[in-house]
Amino acid sequence: MRIRTFLTALGLSSVFALTGCASTATKTTPATPASAPAFVETTQIFGDEVYGATTDAGYALPAIPINKVDKRFHRQIVAYETPEKPGTVIVNTRERFLYYILPGGKAVRYGIGVGKQGFAWAGEAYVAWKQEWPMWHPPKEMADRKPEVARYVEAGMGPGLTNPLGARAMYLFNEKGQDTLFRIHGSPEWNSIGTAASSGCIRMINQDVIDLYSRVRPGRSSKVIVIQ
Repeated sequence: MRIRTFLTALGLSSVFALTGCASTATKTTPATPASAPAFVETTQIFGDEVYGATTDAGYALPAIPINKVDKRFHRQIVAYETPEKPGTVIVNTRERFLYYILPGGKAVRYGIGVGKQGFAWAGEAYVAWKQEWPMWHPPKEMADRKPEVARYVEAGMGPGLTNPLGARAMYLFNEKGQDTLFRIHGSPEWNSIGTAASSGCIRMINQDVIDLYSRVRPGRSSKVIVIQ
């Protein structure tokens, strides 16, 4: 498929919206089948074992009941034609897919969940830095709505199995070196994959975000394209 990207300037309202990245979902809307490609050749689908229980940095990640997740959103290698170089990440928010481009016209495809903030920005960026088991700082606007998270605005929520950023986070900056406030991150809410959640950016199953994290190298060469 051919990719067209649109560089969208971040207005002030978008900045405020995006600061809510990675909050807990309270309402979800499934992706409609019409949003998926009519045909995508799958060359390899990973087995259920990649979603099994694992220990990572001392945290015991539980197994994902992956049979309860639509198979379209399971990690798989698919045929994917693009002029972009291997190592590029392409996020298609409408389809609820994230592609990591491989050589030879293929890509690793992951299912994602998209918060309303995830629809607030499109364009090109790069992974400026990434973090294992990150801290979570909710925005003040969220604390106004949910007083129970107010204590985390300044101090932050420490890493752990209930942290909304999950096991990994990748932080996207624009070509000017400015933080877009757009994140690709894990989530303990595996059942939000394939949905449009009430808030957050781009969320992945923790086992999937760990895999993606191991492939992505931070720096200006780590190109990320977000398509709405």
